[in-house]
Amino acid sequence: MMTKTNLNRCSKLAVVLLVVAALAVPAAAVSVGDDTVPAEAQVGTQVETTVTLTELYRNPELESWELTGSTELTEVTWTVVYIDQTGNRFDQDSFNGQNLSGVTVAVDDGVSEIEVQLTGTVPAVDDYSYDPAQTFTAVELTQSREGGASNTIETYETRHYTSESQRARDALDEAAAAIEESNADTAEAERSFQQAVNAFEGEEFSLAVELANQATQQANSAEQSRQTRQTLIYAGVGVVVVALLVGGFLYWRSQQETYDKLG
Repeated sequence: MMTKTNLNRCSKLAVVLLVVAALAVPAAAVSVGDDTVPAEAQVGTQVETTVTLTELYRNPELESWELTGSTELTEVTWTVVYIDQTGNRFDQDSFNGQNLSGVTVAVDDGVSEIEVQLTGTVPAVDDYSYDPAQTFTAVELTQSREGGASNTIETYETRHYTSESQRARDALDEAAAAIEESNADTAEAERSFQQAVNAFEGEEFSLAVELANQATQQANSAEQSRQTRQTLIYAGVGVVVVALLVGGFLYWRSQQETYDKLG
């Protein structure tokens, strides 16, 4: 049985652990306001992203720091727009390349918010993955402070695809839904589905579509067979019930007729 002394010790220990945990968690970085980063994009197309940074001098409290960034987009152009407390866009800088550096954020300059605009081309896919889907880093922004310390402000991942890979993914999604919705034994469909996933990740997209469609058909067929069997079972039970009712009625009638004759 735990005594009052032990309870007090446990309570003190819990407080200490909470304090240690709080100290171990790094201070939150700059806040992110509005953003327009695409969740998915086709390889080779040009995309535009915008991220607005707010509360620039809190968490931790700083009067100046450096904004850095990186992206896996290619043919990249960065535009950093400086906004004052009234919402006025009073200055901007432009940079080229996948890495952003040299952006100083300072209270003395009257900067209240920063809008980071990024334009670039979606890169090719190195390794395809169905689940989780393959992604690339569309933009990562970092707050760097004097002395080398830094905080990652935000990292945005975007799924990239080709028309062929998207067609295969759509077929896989349809097959996965058919298997999930079926109440039948879908072992055969699941085997075909896994083969389709393997083909997708091996970049054999036509084969992946074929196998995924096969998995969909197998799942639907299994569900239809289950429903047919269930219908037949219900019909059989219905026939038995009707037969019992008819038999019971005929027996009752025969008993009534026998009673009348005896009367």
